[in-house]
Amino acid sequence: MSRWDALLLPVILLLTAVAGIWKKVDVYQKLGEGAGQGLQLLLHILPPLIGLMTGIQMLRASGFLDWAAQALGPVLTWLGIPPETVGLMLVRPMSGSAALGLGAELMASYGPDSLVGRTAAVMLGASETTFYTITVYFGAVGIRKTRYAIPAALCADLAGFAAAAWAVRLCFGL
Repeated sequence: MSRWDALLLPVILLLTAVAGIWKKVDVYQKLGEGAGQGLQLLLHILPPLIGLMTGIQMLRASGFLDWAAQALGPVLTWLGIPPETVGLMLVRPMSGSAALGLGAELMASYGPDSLVGRTAAVMLGASETTFYTITVYFGAVGIRKTRYAIPAALCADLAGFAAAAWAVRLCFGL
């Protein structure tokens, strides 16, 4: 890290304090209010997140992900997507941490430079934790009916997964 990078955060804090003094705003009080609002938001979104994480663990423990990999294997192979990544594709829209765990397992099993390992890595970067994001952002602003947001986001995730497999084959010739 260069000297200028190390100074960036202190300079931002100093400029914020100077702007608060210039505008006659109690910066410390505003900081406390913001922290309080953050805690209220956390209490609002924590129960759905706990339910989501519990559901992910139940899917993994039940063996459903292994069954899905076997069932969807022929279709995924035809599309050029390694069937071993089906668990990652099913879990990624729900949980980023569970998807990272599955990605690490795939890379440990097949190697990070294998087709499966590289595809898993690119899939993690080419997709979003759709349900987590919708839970957090829609819940924060009080939206109850998501209408087309979830189907559109899941289609975008599927396109990202397919593009990841295609990009790995194109760039690495695997």
